[in-house]
Amino acid sequence: MGNILEFVPGDSFLHRLNPITKIVLAFLFCICSLLSNNLLIQVGLLAFLMIIAFAAGIGEKAMGLLRTLLFFCILMIILQLIFMRGGVGYLVLPGGFPLVTSDGLYYAALFTLRIINATLPLLMMFAITQMNDLTNAMVNRLHVPYRYMFILTTAFRFIPILAGEFHDIMDAQKARGVEFDTRNIFKKIGLIVPLCVPLLVSSVKKVDSGAVSAQVRGFSLRTRGAGYKAYPFRLGDLLALLLLAAMIVLLVFFG
Repeated sequence: MGNILEFVPGDSFLHRLNPITKIVLAFLFCICSLLSNNLLIQVGLLAFLMIIAFAAGIGEKAMGLLRTLLFFCILMIILQLIFMRGGVGYLVLPGGFPLVTSDGLYYAALFTLRIINATLPLLMMFAITQMNDLTNAMVNRLHVPYRYMFILTTAFRFIPILAGEFHDIMDAQKARGVEFDTRNIFKKIGLIVPLCVPLLVSSVKKVDSGAVSAQVRGFSLRTRGAGYKAYPFRLGDLLALLLLAAMIVLLVFFG
């Protein structure tokens, strides 16, 4: 799947939207996912996400993100199946205790779809928006102080860097004979925790060099008008916002 925050170049309708519009659309879709308790509507929202992802040329990336989110939802699904005891029992243990109930299955599916539908749009937004455009649009159009946006985008940019360094450190340890392939989760955690020390040292060095580089390039002199690119709102931005607003209204009354 690669880096989940990696920009995918393209010239689709979504790529051409204003970066601020993309953020608003992602949050509006999150609201849509939280308004309905209907499983069919949640499935429809997920199908809609997949359609626009393939239309924007990021379908493969969206599928990878979906698989990752499903993996992280496994624990929640198990908890819902265990603790939701209402409804019809499907798997009944000796003694009449229902292991899986209809309510457990319903809420496991509902909460899983909600989490996916609330998270996937935000991750997809990063796939169709360059970090520089997001920063400059927030500063230029919303007058957010540049230093705050710089901190936010720098944090996102450090995620893949740190992940890559962590894998490099792990590979170095494997070359020294450390076995990370053990199935014992507690042993694996014990092997991974010591790797955080060299990762922390490397991160501090990168932060220090990054701060010096920013100061040399005139970071403290950056103002709202320093950007060279304009980010106007167009008709497509208005239509996309109206579509999501209409979906929210429909879900409020019929969801």
